[in-house]
Amino acid sequence: MSTSECPSSTVELLTSNNGDVVGLLTASDDAYEGVIVDMKTHMDSAAFVSSLRASISHWRQQGKKGVWIKLPIELVHLVQAAVEEGFWYHHAEPKYLMLLYWIPDTVHTLPINATHRVGIGAFVMNDKKEVLVVQEKSGLFQGTGIWKFPTGVIDEGEDISAGAIREVKEETGIDAEFIEVLAFRQSHKSFFEKSDLFFVCMLRPLSFDIQKQESEIEAAQWMPIEEYAVQPSVKKHELLKYIVDICLVKIEKGYAGFSPVSTKSIISAHDSFLYLNKRDLSQH
Repeated sequence: MSTSECPSSTVELLTSNNGDVVGLLTASDDAYEGVIVDMKTHMDSAAFVSSLRASISHWRQQGKKGVWIKLPIELVHLVQAAVEEGFWYHHAEPKYLMLLYWIPDTVHTLPINATHRVGIGAFVMNDKKEVLVVQEKSGLFQGTGIWKFPTGVIDEGEDISAGAIREVKEETGIDAEFIEVLAFRQSHKSFFEKSDLFFVCMLRPLSFDIQKQESEIEAAQWMPIEEYAVQPSVKKHELLKYIVDICLVKIEKGYAGFSPVSTKSIISAHDSFLYLNKRDLSQH
């Protein structure tokens, strides 16, 4: 079930069994035999429940399945009424809450909320085989003296390649060019019970004078990769050791990662990136 919208196919008024005229909730069709209600007008709870019940009856007659109600934060007083009518939470954003309802007497096929957060680690190395490393002021590595690659979380609507470039710039002031994804890790139950995808990315520096981010970064420097690799934290931490091994093989033996190729998306109007092994593809 998707929330991509199709043209509206609703009526505005319905006469109830007792002769009262009830206004239906304005809705638009989605692409999967459901409807989307984008609430914008203030209603009291009683009027909302009357319209909601009449609307669900109308949608049932039309053969609709899923009902999505987008409640802006200004209409939060309607949440309890919707839940009491059988709706449940799907997801929340800073300015709205999305509620769901399944009309048929079957197990629903609606998609669950987003399950993963996406993060990146940036492997940036100069011509002297020095890697860009930082010490953080907060988090797991606060006060440990451990040097690590710049890391961060991808923003909503941001490509992995753009997010890696941004994080390097924010933390160190270094301009960089994205080269490829070297590897990625999936873990579960890591952030508010959500799963996590972490992409190890290789970037080429375009500038070299470090200007560290004062709010989050304790220190930043260029460090010989051999010196980075022998840190006790790297040697004893399996994930970090694998990452260093991959980076070393990339330098010494030409390990082929995944480079972004712009493609037309089949599910949205925006272009997207397919990450692939360009080297082996070119030899095909």
